[in-house]
Amino acid sequence: MDISEVRVRKVSQAGKLKAYVTVTFDNQFVVHNIKVIEGREGNFIAMPSRQLANGEFKDVAHPISSDFRDHLQKVVMDAYANENTSEVTEEEL
Repeated sequence: MDISEVRVRKVSQAGKLKAYVTVTFDNQFVVHNIKVIEGREGNFIAMPSRQLANGEFKDVAHPISSDFRDHLQKVVMDAYANENTSEVTEEEL
């Protein structure tokens, strides 16, 4: 599966959330709202999720294998590092 496009929307507000990312696979399938989060040991990605009635969050879409997750994280973090567009606020998303 090829990652054909990565779009990064940086968030200008202070906090751990640094960007929202949209990834297109094989020019056929898109996943919105992957988040770039600042962690204690560096930035990482968080897959889109929804909150369940019990308050727990569950991923809506996610990689099956750890190899593909590592590949996706590298591609997204490279795009985030190279992103030069203007930042947006969460209200604009």
